[in-house]
Amino acid sequence: MADYDYDLFVIGAGSGGVRAARIAAMSGAKVAVAEEYRIGGTCVIRGCVPKKFMVYASEFADTFKLAEGYGWSRAEHTFDWDAFLNMKEIEISRLSGIYASNLAKAGAELIQARARFVDAHHIELIGSNRTVSAAKILIATGGRPKTPDDLPGVEHAITSNEAFHLPELPKRVVVVGGGYIAVEFAGIFHGLGCDTTLMYRGPNILRGFDEDVRAHLADELHKRGLKVRLSAQHERIEKTDKGLVSHLAGGGHIVSDVVMFATGREPYVEGLGLDAAGVNTAPGGAIIVDAESRTSVSHIFAVGDVTDRVNLTPVAIREGQAFAESEFLGRPTRADHADIATAVFSQPQVAVVGLSEAQARKAHGKVDIYMSKFRPMKTVFVGREDRALMKLVVEREGGKVVGCHIVGPDAAEMIQLAAIAVKAGLTKAQWDATCAVHPTLAEELVTLREAYIPPELKAAL
Repeated sequence: MADYDYDLFVIGAGSGGVRAARIAAMSGAKVAVAEEYRIGGTCVIRGCVPKKFMVYASEFADTFKLAEGYGWSRAEHTFDWDAFLNMKEIEISRLSGIYASNLAKAGAELIQARARFVDAHHIELIGSNRTVSAAKILIATGGRPKTPDDLPGVEHAITSNEAFHLPELPKRVVVVGGGYIAVEFAGIFHGLGCDTTLMYRGPNILRGFDEDVRAHLADELHKRGLKVRLSAQHERIEKTDKGLVSHLAGGGHIVSDVVMFATGREPYVEGLGLDAAGVNTAPGGAIIVDAESRTSVSHIFAVGDVTDRVNLTPVAIREGQAFAESEFLGRPTRADHADIATAVFSQPQVAVVGLSEAQARKAHGKVDIYMSKFRPMKTVFVGREDRALMKLVVEREGGKVVGCHIVGPDAAEMIQLAAIAVKAGLTKAQWDATCAVHPTLAEELVTLREAYIPPELKAAL
């Protein structure tokens, strides 16, 4: 590798790229990382971390209401958007600094510049009048929000990127989309007191999730007063003195101060010069890789959202780790993409691991469903009608739990532990043999004894 400037050059200092760079550098390899924006990538800078802070902030309004039901004296509470943004920025800067510090401690060089392939081994650092060479190259540029470019007036809308830096908290918001980002931001704005409408062109939110989960969350959002417009989409957006007017296909309109599109993300490959390097991409722009994260060029690899496999930060980290272990530590490793738990920080939360009921029936044929809907202890005390949902999908022949779905408070915390059991292939009998912790929501997962029969089938029996 002495003929090259670096043993490894990483494009993108997000979670996956940083993990790979650190491990490779600690092995003794000469490593550099190029980043055009801030260190930490989407998750740390304008993704899951700041979004979770916003979720926390938005939940306090409901917490204050609950407190009154528990005997706390009513007090006036106000929310300071500027103060929140300032504190958020301080924390994000701290985390970004930790990423940079960890790279330096590992011995990797950090280059603040946009990188572009000149050929398969050479990379131009835009703006620095410098071109470097590397024996191996890792692309970890992540993804970015996409908007419908052909929609008239879309230039007046924002995406999740801008939502983290709004100069003031809007009074009226339209969030467009039905995926987890749209649902989460709709809950955030609603919780912060904005008049919020979640608008989605499909028949129900969270496409791809279990049908019972989708229906249950939609019902809970309705109970909380969040306006959800389904089977609705924009015809155009008009900027007027009264605000942004969302003209809907088929008639009708919604007036708001902000229109936020959360209609999906796309791999960030623009300007990388992949053609010059001979790297193949899929029609949507995703870099095509094999199980070892190797591209069509044997010494060029890609991890994370830019490959559009499983677009989650912990997955990108594992892919980066597997790459570095295989290529620099002599330990051939593949990232395992099966049974990955995930959470939607909606209000209430959704968390799942494994297969939905429909997926399980397709994969295993006969399955048993164990499901419970109940009022959580915390809110039933104050007379609220909130309901949690717990659902286990069990492969009938072997009794293995192949799916776990939770909607309710602290669902994300519960699914992390439930994921261990699903990943380990434990059976329903083993779940049942586990003693419950009482009183908790999680105890429902080990006390579901009778298989669920839909009401329409029960009537026919």
